[in-house]
Amino acid sequence: MERLFWICLAGGLGTGARHVVSLWAARQFGTTFPYGTLLVNLIGCFAIAVVMHSASVLVASPTARTALAVGLLGGLTTYSSFNYETMRLVQEGAVAAAFLNVALTTVGGFMAGFGGLLAGRALVGQ
Repeated sequence: MERLFWICLAGGLGTGARHVVSLWAARQFGTTFPYGTLLVNLIGCFAIAVVMHSASVLVASPTARTALAVGLLGGLTTYSSFNYETMRLVQEGAVAAAFLNVALTTVGGFMAGFGGLLAGRALVGQ
């Protein structure tokens, strides 16, 4: 039950952060492309690699690992929003933007995850 509490608390923080990033991105870059969703997905890919690598090396508790990965980062990342916004772009006839969103999210997510793994290794070794 304690683990569930921490997951829910961290999830609330993650969803709040997602909302703030989405608002910021809309103000900075406009709303013609889902920049906020792209940003949180790339940040999430990077962060989960750092967290999970660091947690395994430092032998973090299962509760801490789950709260960070499932709660905080699960609340932050937005694959369902990514899917909806990509389909909306297709429905609006912006097929090139939809494919760009898929490509940037997929390739960028892989690169961010790899960068996160390297950062985790630099922070805690191995």
